[in-house]
Amino acid sequence: MDQTEILEKAQGYAVQGWDVAKEWLLSPQAWTQFGLLVAAYLLALFLTRRLQPVLDRLLTPPDEKTNVIAKTRRFILTFLPLMLPLLAYGLTGIGETVTRSIFDAGAVIAFGKRVFMFLAARILVNEVIKDPLLKVLGKYFLLPVAALYAVGFLDEVMTRLDQTVVPLGNLSFSLLFLIRFVLVGGAIFWLGRWSNDQTAAAIKRQEEMRPAMRELTAKAAEIAIFGLAFLLVMNIMGISLTSLAVLGGAIGVGLGFGLQKIASNFISGVILLLEGQATVGDYVELDGGEAGTIVKMTARAAILETYDGKWIVVPNEDFITTRVVNYSDSGSANRYEAPFSVSYDTDINLVPDIVESAVAAMPDVLSEPFPPDCELRAFGDSGIEFAVEFWVNGIDDGRHKYTSDVLFCIWNALKAHNIEIPFPQRVVQVKGEIRTRMK
Repeated sequence: MDQTEILEKAQGYAVQGWDVAKEWLLSPQAWTQFGLLVAAYLLALFLTRRLQPVLDRLLTPPDEKTNVIAKTRRFILTFLPLMLPLLAYGLTGIGETVTRSIFDAGAVIAFGKRVFMFLAARILVNEVIKDPLLKVLGKYFLLPVAALYAVGFLDEVMTRLDQTVVPLGNLSFSLLFLIRFVLVGGAIFWLGRWSNDQTAAAIKRQEEMRPAMRELTAKAAEIAIFGLAFLLVMNIMGISLTSLAVLGGAIGVGLGFGLQKIASNFISGVILLLEGQATVGDYVELDGGEAGTIVKMTARAAILETYDGKWIVVPNEDFITTRVVNYSDSGSANRYEAPFSVSYDTDINLVPDIVESAVAAMPDVLSEPFPPDCELRAFGDSGIEFAVEFWVNGIDDGRHKYTSDVLFCIWNALKAHNIEIPFPQRVVQVKGEIRTRMK
């Protein structure tokens, strides 16, 4: 269609619109329908102002409520801004029925009803929808469709889109089919993502399950949900999976060569979840020097959070093919030691009992698998060196300063028994005669 044809068609639509406008302005029936439109809007406005505060009060749950009923009430509450245009649409529909039964005409009031529907769609996109994907779909698809529906051009535009065919190899699709595919696919996959979030939250609340089993169950549920969403989209759109088998096979061969690492990381992630040797919450250290707490495990990698708040993305394959030190091991105890020294004037036979009793009384120190053990390590240059070994159920990191607390405890215990902690001492020997200069 060239530019001249488009201008002629636009001019024809403008003339047709002007004729319709003149007919409505000079027709008593049209003015009656205008009056019904105004009355329907005013009545909808009155009912909205009366009902909205009541519904808002009834649907708003207490802030501390987080159960299913409370979430459902909050979800319904988000749609209250649609009350005015939907009430106006319903009342206008009643008015259209009346005018068609009396005057056998209702073009004006039908146009007004479609305008109210467009306003409802606009409020839905701008005020109700918060999800970014649905907001984009609403802005670029729903609002244009609602606008075309309001002015009465929707059927003609859909016919033109259905007649415009886009070739894709041996396959061909109409523009209307592609638009429907995007809308239906986006809505179904949004629903799948929402279902996956709810399912994952429900699984992670099952405290009786091992952390690794919870992660594995959540991943399996995610794969099942999105696989079902894909099959549902294909079925709704009438696409035969058989017709995609050849194309999928060719793509699969290419992906098999180009995405070996991704496939390896995915399988490694499944193995990690099955074995449970490293899971969310564990503090691990890899051969490459990466160390941190696992805060998230994805299909491709594990995310470690270091003491200083940095996130390190480690491929799952590294957990399988390299040496990994797991300091947490799902909550097992870990042993640390705190070195100290005492003066040579001290009766060292008293030191172990004093230190072991003080450290054992600390709340974080465990008696199993072994109680605190104070050992003589060396006779140093400045003092006698000891070290106390102790077990705690956790990692000595920025949040849990176990070694620091034990050293404080040792200091206080030794001071209470008048045991001196020495400072470095040096003995200087001078050989030969020391001469002094007399003034």
